[in-house]
Amino acid sequence: MLKSFSLGLLILVFLAMGPLMSLKSSEEVVVNPKEKQWVDSLMTTLSPDQRIGQLFMVAAYSNKDKKHFREIDTLVSRYGVGGIMFMQGGPVRQAVLTNRFQRLARVPLLIAMDAEWGLNMRLDSSMHFARQMTLGALDDEKYIYLMGREIALKMKRLGVNVSFSPVMDVNVNPANPVIGSRSFGESKEEVTRRGIAYIKGLQDHGVMAVAKHFPGHGDTDTDSHHSLPVIPHDMKRLTEVELYPFNKAFEAGVMGVMVAHLYMPSIDSTRNLATTLSPALVTGLLKGKMKYKGLVFTDALNMKGVSSYYKPGEVDLKALLAGNDVLLFPEDVPMAVRKIKGAITAGQLTQEEVDLHVRKILHAKYWAGLNNLKPVVLENLQAEMDRPISTVVQEQLFEHSVTVARNKGGLLPFRNLDTLSIASVAIGAPADNVFQQTLGNYAPINRFTIPNRFAPDSAFTKVIPKLKDSDLVVVSIHNMNITPAKDFGVGVGTRAFIQYLQERTNKKVVVVVMGNAYSLKFFEGSDWLVCGYEDNPMAQALVPQMLFGARPAKGRLPVTASAKLKAGTGVPTQAIGRLKYGPPESVGMNSEVLQQIDNIALEAVAYAATPGAQVLVVKDGTVIYDKAYGYNTYEKVKPVTKNTVYDVASITKVAATLQAIMFLKDRGKISLDARVSTYLPELKGTNKEAMVMRDVLTHQAGLLPVLPHWQKTLASMETKQMFYASIQTDTYPNEVTPGFYSIKTMEDSLWAWTVTSRMLPRSKTGKGYDYRYSDLDFYVLKRVAEKLLNQPLDEFMDQNFYAPLGLSTMTYKPLLKHSRDVIAPTEDDRYFRNNLIWGSVHDQGAAMLGGVAGHAGLFSNANDLAILLQMNLQNGKYGGQDYFNTNVVPEFSKKQTNDSRRGLGWDKPEPEGNGPTSDMAPMSTFGHTGFTGTGAWVDPENKLIYVFLSNRVFPDAGNNKLVKYNIRTRIHDVIYKAIIPKT
Repeated sequence: MLKSFSLGLLILVFLAMGPLMSLKSSEEVVVNPKEKQWVDSLMTTLSPDQRIGQLFMVAAYSNKDKKHFREIDTLVSRYGVGGIMFMQGGPVRQAVLTNRFQRLARVPLLIAMDAEWGLNMRLDSSMHFARQMTLGALDDEKYIYLMGREIALKMKRLGVNVSFSPVMDVNVNPANPVIGSRSFGESKEEVTRRGIAYIKGLQDHGVMAVAKHFPGHGDTDTDSHHSLPVIPHDMKRLTEVELYPFNKAFEAGVMGVMVAHLYMPSIDSTRNLATTLSPALVTGLLKGKMKYKGLVFTDALNMKGVSSYYKPGEVDLKALLAGNDVLLFPEDVPMAVRKIKGAITAGQLTQEEVDLHVRKILHAKYWAGLNNLKPVVLENLQAEMDRPISTVVQEQLFEHSVTVARNKGGLLPFRNLDTLSIASVAIGAPADNVFQQTLGNYAPINRFTIPNRFAPDSAFTKVIPKLKDSDLVVVSIHNMNITPAKDFGVGVGTRAFIQYLQERTNKKVVVVVMGNAYSLKFFEGSDWLVCGYEDNPMAQALVPQMLFGARPAKGRLPVTASAKLKAGTGVPTQAIGRLKYGPPESVGMNSEVLQQIDNIALEAVAYAATPGAQVLVVKDGTVIYDKAYGYNTYEKVKPVTKNTVYDVASITKVAATLQAIMFLKDRGKISLDARVSTYLPELKGTNKEAMVMRDVLTHQAGLLPVLPHWQKTLASMETKQMFYASIQTDTYPNEVTPGFYSIKTMEDSLWAWTVTSRMLPRSKTGKGYDYRYSDLDFYVLKRVAEKLLNQPLDEFMDQNFYAPLGLSTMTYKPLLKHSRDVIAPTEDDRYFRNNLIWGSVHDQGAAMLGGVAGHAGLFSNANDLAILLQMNLQNGKYGGQDYFNTNVVPEFSKKQTNDSRRGLGWDKPEPEGNGPTSDMAPMSTFGHTGFTGTGAWVDPENKLIYVFLSNRVFPDAGNNKLVKYNIRTRIHDVIYKAIIPKT
């Protein structure tokens, strides 16, 4: 056993793994004198019993009662245990107990956790990163290093020194009930590379990594928690496969290893003797042949793989005699101490051997900084554990792991959204699942859920007829399990449903498995097959982003699911320029600063500046802030959601009419310096004959700001009856508001009145007209657009922009597409329509035209408006399509004259400040505001988009508090303050 090793040599070799030494040559090792002094001084103060106590690492639970805490107190104070392994509980509660137990300890305790995929493996209120199967699919192990770093920093903040990770088992057995998704995969090389990245991420940041489960738990169909698994392979096979990752991890400097409870007759044929208790394996193979000098931990000694065959205390002694250093999860410490002392008395074990183990443990404690132990600071603990950058790492893990296993004809990512009718069936998910919500950000989706994965056949058959109008169906499987014996939670009904859709319909069926990759075997015949590996909110948000081409697919299967789906399978897909959704820090924004938006938006609601609002922020093509506040009305019945649709008012000018004008300019159909009468001959011979297109677009054409056409139609009862009717007919087809319809010739009348309206006085300089913002400019521009397009504006925009972009809410006449329940009401109109305006356009002129005008009439949520603006920011390129072919957006969005801040159609910041944007917005910013309390701004320099939607006009358009309290621009200020300076 250990007698063959020199005490000094063993210590020096162990120290060579850490940073507290330097090499003068390949053989000479210089030990840190302070470390040696600390260890030596402790050893001289510890009695033989106290030294034995250092060998134990006991389990503690911060979610148990005071009786349990007192039991641990006793183990620490009376028996001097060397470490604590924390199990279930919460971060703050654990920190409190850590301080309590450390105060009682004569020698500082090693604090350990089993946190393979993050602290949430054991603690509530903690972050989940990713299981190792997910990490096995990654295209680059650098992200695993970053995960190790984040976990280590959280552990250090919590006072934890040891992480029982990574799992270095090569999972070559798909029926493995205990490793499975805890392994990086079936390739020994990939397991090795990824495991070492994890190890370095932990140890480079001060937490000891413990590789497990030596000598390899990957090829078994038995769970060692319940019985003793048998690994029958000979040493040649074990050396080539199971031992390979461990050997490489030892070379890389892993500081700890955990020995598994396995039965390996080729190493030790003693009946029912687990490898943990085998001197031939621990001392002979691990420490001898493989020359491992780090700290050796047993697996938990309460597991049935060992506890079924040996009594408490006896199993601890056998583990120590086998050569283990740390006895993990002992069931009876007092009995184990007595057994060990008895073994020393009987000559089975020497005090020198015990001391060797203890010294190794003390050196590990020094490495962990326990020589300078400080209590865990409880103040701001939870906030500091929830580092925003951790969410970025979590996102990177799942983004780079998403695997497309089948992609017939390159269907993925989805393109040409105007030709696709998409349905989503989420099996095993609630109705409000993130997966379908994210799908809905990209296109109109018919959503169906079957919450029970094992629902009866009738639940599936009821859905089938509802899919008849969809030519593409995304079937996602959720809430799976990791148990092969239970088919990973994939029910027979689920399989039959998918098979029916694939074989009995002509629909394209995209199968998305949000769980264990081995379950793909059930769908190996699918033409389109995607694996998301896990079913947490981050994974659910990222897979749809890949389906729509916001992000690429880069992952590859880490295991063989079937003969047709082998390890390494993965079809890369490309990103095609659609909006992503991610955390602020992923694009250099500070999430803590952005939280100030909440205060301002809630202030607006509290002070009745608006009943509710949506705020959305895009940075570098990623939506990093998207929130809804308040209610649709002050009665607080219907909360605003991200799907609430608002009347965007004058944003219609730039989101509809201007898009059409830019389209015409892009195609060479109009000249900005041509007279409008070139395109509208009816203006010839009028006071508007000389108007130039550029002047109309900059509001310098001399048109009046507004003409209250609606008042003219109400001049008398006879006039009103001529223009309006209470029943919709062919003569009165235009819905002003439900139950109120305008005459078919209304648009001709409004246009005639516009044409004959007077002009503003000419500029005092005699050179044209001064800037004067006017709705009439967009009456004119709509007329030009429709004339040249030979198509109504709303139809053109829907066919050429909104539908191809996948905009599910942006539309004129929203009541034709949406339920009134999702639309925020605007004004309680008591002067024109004498009704609550809810789902009809607020602007009177647009309403008279049936809801379609050049200056107003468009409805949208913030997300759809952001997509349209992102397309403009990308100069017409979005989702693999070119909406503009020339630099038309930069041309239109730049400042045009010295007389006003305006671009061509677009509004811009005020150069002197106090304009419609934040004063921090660069002059290249462009966008527009709306009378109903809306605003949308694009900053091309910072690649930033800000959308604010509200119904501040409810119930009274005279409410000016939104402007009075400067709500929109203050939020815009916060956005700029949140940009993290580049270093």
